[in-house]
Amino acid sequence: MKLILCKTYEEMSMAAADEISALVASNPCCTLGLATGSTPIGMYRQLINRYKKGEIDFSGVTTFNLDEYYPISRENDQSYYHFMHQNLFDYVNVPKENIHIPNGEVSDPETECQEYENLLTANGQIDLQVLGIGQNGHIGFNEPDSSLWALTHITDLTESTIQANSRFFEKEEDVPKRALTMGMVTILKSKKILLLANGKNKHEAISALLDDRITTSVPATLLKTHPDVVLICDGEAYYG
Repeated sequence: MKLILCKTYEEMSMAAADEISALVASNPCCTLGLATGSTPIGMYRQLINRYKKGEIDFSGVTTFNLDEYYPISRENDQSYYHFMHQNLFDYVNVPKENIHIPNGEVSDPETECQEYENLLTANGQIDLQVLGIGQNGHIGFNEPDSSLWALTHITDLTESTIQANSRFFEKEEDVPKRALTMGMVTILKSKKILLLANGKNKHEAISALLDDRITTSVPATLLKTHPDVVLICDGEAYYG
């Protein structure tokens, strides 16, 4: 695992955007796995700025998002569909038909998960998967448990994740209690993984990631089995 330790969130965001920019420059038709949440917003802003300056071209890029709340309307301003368009897709030239986000509006979530997994398989490997990390060590919505799902699936959110995400909603009871998410094997199939973490509240999870153990009680520790992971974090996440 390669560590890029940054002094500030802005430096983190720039380093993450550098990784994506380098990939798109070398492979204009690459596939990106994208994440939501507050951590990657700065990276997306950097990418938008570089696109506006003509420094990056997304016209050949395909994207797959990690997850989506369930149930939730795409018009809901807290949906990840809305998040991705507001923070990236509305401002760059990724072709609409190349954008893939799990559909939180479907009546049959199990079928949606299977079809999403089939799309991923048909597309081939994700070249670079961006991940955040939850305070409890979850990645995507793969929550701590005695066992973890391998492939894209619907899952119940833990109380700690619901509480952490409640800051984005008017009331905690408005937070969806379930989500559609790539599974651990789906994530680990990616050629390269870029994990972003900032803030003291991520220190415990990052410490677990950097010790010698692997446990499903901290799902992010399974990233230790991957041959090409880049961890970009700030001093608060690293030192506590």
